[in-house]
This record gives sequence, C-alpha cells and structure tokens, in this order.
Amino acid sequence: MTVTTLPARARYSFGGDEHLFVEISEEMSLPAFFKGMAICNELRRRALPGVTEICPANAAYLVRFDPDVIAPDALLATLEEIEAGLGEADLQMQTRIVEIPVLYNDPWTHETLMRFRERHQDPSSTDIEYAARINGHASVDAFIEAHSSAPWFVSMVGFVAGLPFLFQMVERERQIEVPKYLSPRTDTPRLTLGHGGCFSCIYSVRGAGGYQMFGVTPAPIFDPAQRLSYLKELMVFFRPGDIVKWKPIDRAEYDRRIAEVEAGTFALRIAPVSFSLKEFLADPDGYNQQLLKVLHGD
Repeated sequence: MTVTTLPARARYSFGGDEHLFVEISEEMSLPAFFKGMAICNELRRRALPGVTEICPANAAYLVRFDPDVIAPDALLATLEEIEAGLGEADLQMQTRIVEIPVLYNDPWTHETLMRFRERHQDPSSTDIEYAARINGHASVDAFIEAHSSAPWFVSMVGFVAGLPFLFQMVERERQIEVPKYLSPRTDTPRLTLGHGGCFSCIYSVRGAGGYQMFGVTPAPIFDPAQRLSYLKELMVFFRPGDIVKWKPIDRAEYDRRIAEVEAGTFALRIAPVSFSLKEFLADPDGYNQQLLKVLHGD
C-alpha cells in the first residue's frame, strides 16, 4: 500500500484567545489520524492545568485552554515537544471492531432523495446508482459489495451529537468517493448511512444534510435515555479509533432488528482488538481479514 508522507511538522494556529488548532496534514490519511490521536492521548495523559477540551479530527485537532491558567506559548511548546517525541508505539491502538447492520436501498431514504432531486448532480438516478456509476461499478449490488466488504475507521465524531465520520480501510485507488449534494437537503431520515467525499457517516438524528444516502441502519447510535446495553456507559456510541464493518441486511431482518430495539433487547456485535497501523499499511487486505476474524471470534 502506498504510504502517505506527512509534513515534517504540523501547522499550529491560534484561534482567538482560547483555542489552538493543529493541522497534521492537508489531506486525510490513517497516518495523519494516528499522529493527531497520539498527540491528543498524550496531552490527556498529562492533564495540564488550563487545558479544558481536546478535540481530535480527521487530520487535525483542536485544543481549548484557559489563557489565565496556561500561557499560549507554553501550551504550544508542549504540543511541539509531544509531536517531536512520537515513536513506533504510537502507531498502535487498543480499540474495538463493531458490526453495523445496514438496509441498503431502503424505502425511507429513497422517498427522501426523490423529494430533493433538483439539488442533486444527476436527478435521473438515485444516490446509490449515481455513486455506483461514478466509482466504476457495473451495478448497485457490486457497489454495495465494495462499500461493505472492507472495514471502516471512525476518524472523528461530530456535526450533530454522535455522528461518526468513517474512512474506508483500503488502498486509495479503491476508496469510494462521491460529492455532496449541490445544495443541502432540509431532511434526512434518522440513522441514514450517508457518504460525502471519502467519508461515510451515520446521521444519528433526523435533520438537514448533504451527503449521498445509501441506506439505513436499525442500530441507534445516540440515545439520551440510554435504553440499550451498548449505550449504558455513554449516550454517544462511537468514538475516534473505532473500526466498523457494515453488514448488508434485507427488509425482513431490518424489521426484526427494529422490533428488538423497541423491546430493548437489541445488541451489536462488538469485539476488542489491538490495531497496528504499521501492519495494516504493509498488507491492508490481509490485515482486514484478521480484523474480521476477531469480530466473529474465529
């Protein structure tokens, strides 16, 4: 796999009196994400007085601080020191792999997208038909196979509460890319599987959106009432570093899963895993197969 070469030094920019924005790279890559995450983890470990928030993102991170407690230049120097000291161990992560069921080509996103065709690049086709065509797939089924066969990496959580941004764990040439709508929709069904640029996402709540809509999942990922077992610890399920495997399901299975959600018995397949960026970059397909074996307990 072609390895992305990162800039020798991150770009540091102060945002007003209380924020320091750090750009690892101008483009998203797993090496950029891992470098930013490693710095954020070390900063959390140090628990510096005056640092109030640490927000990792795709290829950057943001630190909020109290300038009356920690001097801006002192914080900058600390972050530069952490960056300079990163080593091989920082390319490994203890995380989890999660299977998310998806009903592709569902009736709810189809009804929604048909209401907003005038905002789309190709009003004559559906979102998933358009995505299949511009990514060189002969059919929607072939596109679904390409979208769901390899795992995805959660690089950040945000936009609305609990919404994960996911980066496909394949070579750059095989990554699915689609543009966002020409202008955003005013409606997107809750738990829609969307895609924009190189990122997939799950819309955790109903609302506006501009990503292409491929399907829906029955699995709640944000619930203030915390009714399901996997949401008992925190109302937001996803966190940066999670690995996700989409599982295509049919309408009958979707309806069964929805009934389980309503009964409070629905559960996700989740397995702890140790992820090595170095081993993944050396053999993405082989490493992904090992991850799937961990997921299924093989």
